[in-house]
Amino acid sequence: MTRDLRMRWLTPALALLIAVGLSACSSFAPNTIFGAHSEFGHSVDVLTRRLLYAGLVVFVLIETLLVVILVRYRERDGNREAKQFHGNSTLEIGWTLIPAVILAFIAVPTIKTIFKTQAKATPGALQVEVIGHQWWWEFRYPQYGIITANELYLPVGRTANFALTTKDVLHSFWVPKLNGKRDLISNHTNYIWFTPDSAYAWNGFCAEYCGTSHANMRFKVFTVPPSEFDAWVAHQKTNAIGSALPAPAIAKADTGKAAQPPAPAAVAPTPVMNVSDTMSATFPRANLPEWVIPKTPTPAHLAFDQSVTGNVTRGATLFKTAPCIACHSVRGVPTAAGIIGPNLTHVGSRTTIAGGLYPNDLRHLQLWIKNAPEMKPGSLMPLFGKNEKGATPGVYTDQQIADLAAYLSSLK
Repeated sequence: MTRDLRMRWLTPALALLIAVGLSACSSFAPNTIFGAHSEFGHSVDVLTRRLLYAGLVVFVLIETLLVVILVRYRERDGNREAKQFHGNSTLEIGWTLIPAVILAFIAVPTIKTIFKTQAKATPGALQVEVIGHQWWWEFRYPQYGIITANELYLPVGRTANFALTTKDVLHSFWVPKLNGKRDLISNHTNYIWFTPDSAYAWNGFCAEYCGTSHANMRFKVFTVPPSEFDAWVAHQKTNAIGSALPAPAIAKADTGKAAQPPAPAAVAPTPVMNVSDTMSATFPRANLPEWVIPKTPTPAHLAFDQSVTGNVTRGATLFKTAPCIACHSVRGVPTAAGIIGPNLTHVGSRTTIAGGLYPNDLRHLQLWIKNAPEMKPGSLMPLFGKNEKGATPGVYTDQQIADLAAYLSSLK
């Protein structure tokens, strides 16, 4: 091989090696399946690594043998023509048995892991009904009578058993760091369970193409200590603050500083729920890790009059007669009993809107109400802003939308 030819191959090889090395520099990857934080995830993690290492060994052996044969038997001056022959029983038996042995090493641990992860959940597990919609997630806790959307709270150390169904097309429930992944199939209920082992905040996704906004169908998972989960449950069962029937006062024991989670991992600080700060028993937004905060840009041409200030009282009055109540429910507002869209009880305490696509703040909420289809392609929520172009004409001014957004933000 000439020097020029060697350099031609060496340059891209070095570039590839450097790229691979740099990609491994990060000490924490929030959406990887490796280093899972549940026993389900640990089982899948061990199996995956075992198969990767076994595959690496086979790859190295085969490629080494291939290179040796290519070099040793390459064309040379004076070589005799290769002798042709037909059939070799020893070789044929060998290359049949060796793959069979390799497949056995793959099949046995794989089948064991399948049986382990497909077994029924332990008695006393937390029951969660997961319902997929285009394009948002509904979470029901039948043991507590709670319905919420796009944010899943789970207690650390307690097995959660998920019953997965869909209201429309196929979806797939997936939390990479907890390794829970299972399809949601029409007219069928699938099940999956896992036990979170640490308090943290995680990203969840739909992993089955389900239409226009498949990539925008996200959710958040908050694994919290049992005491904080109990506080969250107690608060979710109350009427939303700002609704027609004000929320009952939280007991003094529940309004103090919540118990601190276990010591944080070396990779990042563990978010801490502080009930006294939020008055809603949810993760304080200031402590949310960077990777769970959505950074989706809003449509550049979608504007809102920032000079208007929303009024909660006017917004509450408008909400009770607005089309919102045909699709959404709010605990404490009798007229709001819709089941088409997400349940809006305590929506003001959630960290995201639009199926996890945008942060839950006044600016994004105003734009979402004004023109949801523009904010999220394929959204079934109609636009409400006047002079906005869409399938149906909008009816509300920016002032009215600001009032609605102020009211919804107050539902904590």
